[in-house]
Amino acid sequence: MNTRPNIVISCVDMAVIEHHLDETSLPREFLDELEVELARAKIVEPNVMPADVACLNRQVTFKVLETGKVFTKTLTAPDQVDKYEDSLSVFAPLGAALIGLSVGQSIQWKTNRGLQSVEIIHVT
Repeated sequence: MNTRPNIVISCVDMAVIEHHLDETSLPREFLDELEVELARAKIVEPNVMPADVACLNRQVTFKVLETGKVFTKTLTAPDQVDKYEDSLSVFAPLGAALIGLSVGQSIQWKTNRGLQSVEIIHVT
C-alpha cells in the first residue's frame, strides 16, 4: 500500500477544510500530511460528486485492516462534530485518511496508534 489512491473532494469541502486549516493549532507534521493529501485531490463541483466518495457530512463505514474492526462515522468539519452522534472530524487522523476515498479504496495513514490501514466499505 505504498502508493496513494486517487481521491476526489468537492470544491465546497475543500474551501471548508482550507478555512479550518488557517485557524487550527494542530501539530505541523499532521497539517503538512493533510495538505499534501489535499493537494493531490481531484476537485469537483458538489453536483458531480460521486455518491460513493467519503466527503463532509456523509456517513462512512470503514474497516481498520490491522484489527478487522468496522466503524461507521459521519465525516465532519471540526466545528461540526457536535452535529452528529457519530461524528469524525476531518482533522482527526482517521478522518483525514478517509476524506476523498471511494468505496473499495484503502489507504495507510499515521494515527495516534501508529501507521494504520483503512478501507472504505460503504458511504451514505
